[in-house]
Amino acid sequence: MTADVQKASFWKRMSACLFDIIILAIVAIGAASALSAIFGYDGYSEKMTRYYEQYEEQYGVDFDISVEDFEKLTDEEKNIYYEADKAMNSDGEVIKAYRMMLSLSILIVSLGLFIAFFVLEFIIPMVFGNGQTLGKKIFGVAVMRTNSVKITTPVLFIRTILGKYTIETMVPVFLLFMILFGVIGFVGVLVIFAIILLNVILVFATRTSSAIHDLLSDTVTVDMASQRIFDSYDAMIEYKKKLHAEAVSKEDY
Repeated sequence: MTADVQKASFWKRMSACLFDIIILAIVAIGAASALSAIFGYDGYSEKMTRYYEQYEEQYGVDFDISVEDFEKLTDEEKNIYYEADKAMNSDGEVIKAYRMMLSLSILIVSLGLFIAFFVLEFIIPMVFGNGQTLGKKIFGVAVMRTNSVKITTPVLFIRTILGKYTIETMVPVFLLFMILFGVIGFVGVLVIFAIILLNVILVFATRTSSAIHDLLSDTVTVDMASQRIFDSYDAMIEYKKKLHAEAVSKEDY
């Protein structure tokens, strides 16, 4: 084993990452489903469906009409549609149900993802040691500080919760919700694209192939079989002193 940074190969990293994403998605979906039942999301969804049906029947319109079919409507039919849409969006009960759906959607997805990240990307790496998730354990990949020192709990927390969960996942997810619910438009798409592009550029441009979460925590993904990971900074210094002393003694000859 060497003390120099032995970056894990691209394919090892990708294989471990894809495996972890699949497991994380399964856990997140399961957690979100349980949270949905606990918070009663389906009840608000059914309310919104009834409100739509009520106003469609009252005004004789179809809110699911396509853009092409809408353009084929007469001016009178379009006016009726606008009137129905305005009336529904002015209904206090509809607004309340809509806001609850939006709030619960964000809450459920946020908590579901948090549970998945906390268990799979924080708790399990603490148990395995060396920042290894299930995927990293299988493919022989580890995470350490860039100075070859073992990753600590605070560093792992920054890497996982602040980097992976908050910046790289929840910011795009929150913006996506805002786009889907019509709160923001093209700006949200640009920000999501910018975050993804920044991560790709960082991985290929930095010496340690570091994404945002690695830069925040000063960590690097390495090959477990060939990398020497020190328990502490002092242990790393002592090892380098030893190597230096050995090199100096050989020069004397």
